[in-house]
Order: sequence, then C-alpha cells, then structure tokens
Amino acid sequence: MPTERKVKAVGELEQTMAKSTIIVLSDYRGVKAPQITNVRRKLRASNSEIKVVKNTLARLAATKAGKDALVKSLEGTTAITFGYGDITATVKALVSAQADAEGFVIRGGLLGDTMYSREQILTLATMPPREVLLGRVLGQMNAPISRFVGVLASPVRGFMGILQARIRQLEETK
Repeated sequence: MPTERKVKAVGELEQTMAKSTIIVLSDYRGVKAPQITNVRRKLRASNSEIKVVKNTLARLAATKAGKDALVKSLEGTTAITFGYGDITATVKALVSAQADAEGFVIRGGLLGDTMYSREQILTLATMPPREVLLGRVLGQMNAPISRFVGVLASPVRGFMGILQARIRQLEETK
C-alpha cells in the first residue's frame, strides 16, 4: 500500500524527469558525504541536480513520465542526475565530479527517449557547448554565400584593376 509520502515523491520525480533535457545514472557506492556535496555543488553551477531515490520509486516515476527506456537501467545503488539546460555542461560537471569522488562512476544516461552507454555519455563531455556548435553551423551555412559573392565580385575587381593600371600608364606618359 503506497503511503502519501511515496506518492508525493513519485509525483515530484515524474515532474523532474519530464522537464529534464538529460538524465544520467551513476553508481555512488563508497562515496563519502562531503564528496557528494561537492558533486551537488558542481552540478548546481551547470543547471543540474543529483538525487538518490529508491529504484522502485524511480521506476514508477519513469514509467509515468514516459521514460520507459530508463526503467531497465535502474538497478543497484543509483544516483540520478537531471540536467535542465546545456547537456554538455551537465556531463562535463559529472566527469569532473567523477575524477574528484572516488567510487562515483557514470553508468549511462537518457537523452530524449534513447538510453546511451557510459562511453557515449562520456563522449558528450568532449563536445563544445551549444553556442559554439550553433556558431559553427551558421558559419558553414554562410560560407557558400560568401564564396558566391566573392565569385561574382571577382570580374568587377579584375576590370577595376585593369582600369587603374591603364590610368597609371596614361599618367606616366604625360
């Protein structure tokens, strides 16, 4: 029989899962409380949070939130990190925390409706931030147009060069 407290916890967890952009699962076995506090601090700076919840409650919340891919991965001692903004910032904070907290290991994560392995999640840490990627895409979109304008301007530039050379030649002969 579910208690009111558990029902409330599942509801809050469901809302958190629904609004998060990335969910990362980590094993925290052997991590001391001060180290977890440092992990929380680093994650807060990247618009993320970490929660330790019973797996049964997390499974119920994941099912209700439509994150069915997450249900199978909720086993053992699991800390769940919820990222609300830039995905790479969350993963970079977790990788940094993993280096500082012995025993803290990233196991995998959910991005959209797809579950990713540990290696795939760690790959996200090497990616540049969203703004840099958008800048690169816009630069790539702008490059063909810039080249086309250069090609169109080239004959005019060449003709102007010929005219200026002829003007100099006429001035020298005077």
